[in-house]
Amino acid sequence: MNMKCLLVTALICATATGVFAQNTKTDTVKTSRDTAKNDDDSDGEVNYGFGYRHHHHDNDYPRGFAGITFARFDLGYTTLIDNGSFNLSQKNQFLDYNQWKSSNVGFDVFQMGMKVNKNFRFYLSAGFDWTLIRLRNNITIQPSTPTLSWLPDSVHLHKNRFSSSYLRIPFSFDFHTSEDSRGNRFHFVFGPEAGLLLNRMVKQVSITDGKQKIDNGYHFTKFRYGTFFRMGYSGWGIFAKYYFNDMFEESPDQAGLRNFSFGLTFGF
Repeated sequence: MNMKCLLVTALICATATGVFAQNTKTDTVKTSRDTAKNDDDSDGEVNYGFGYRHHHHDNDYPRGFAGITFARFDLGYTTLIDNGSFNLSQKNQFLDYNQWKSSNVGFDVFQMGMKVNKNFRFYLSAGFDWTLIRLRNNITIQPSTPTLSWLPDSVHLHKNRFSSSYLRIPFSFDFHTSEDSRGNRFHFVFGPEAGLLLNRMVKQVSITDGKQKIDNGYHFTKFRYGTFFRMGYSGWGIFAKYYFNDMFEESPDQAGLRNFSFGLTFGF
């Protein structure tokens, strides 16, 4: 799966939908400004998409919604936690990484849930999530080995990135304030998140060999689970994610090595 293609496509769709949304009412039944403010998807949320909403009147709760979306775009840093420490153990020193160039990127593309009242909703969503670790050491992590292993590389590497991509499936509890005078809200969102491994890759760039990509093995855990938190105003905010199980499986030396990510989020 090509992350750049997915991101470019998603951003183009979001931009086009956003421009269209400025000139088009999302609910043709409602005609007044006051009633439109009470609509399920016009309550200060940046949430582009289309789908199903079940309601008969603006004040009828609960009411359901489902559909394609482009929301909760996460852009931040990823951090490795080694048995509770931010410092890597001796066994994991080969994974020494550049914190400022190791990133987490993700976004949701589908959601379904229930608006319980004007200040609370819950929903299940699905999207994509990438962890991109920029290694410092001049090494090559070996594919298809019994455990995660590496060899020193004689070629000087300008870029040495170790990455994984997951289908993310969060379940969100969204508490938000009433609209202010600008029509925006504060959001406090949290919940559990599961992930299914889609791809894992080593990408290296050197003058000698050019660009190389190897996507075979590497022992990333096939199913991960954790929790997340988002907080923000209108369509901007911050996020944090922590996964409870190990990053790698069937690799005893990496037992207790886990993933923590934090950064900016766009679209609630």
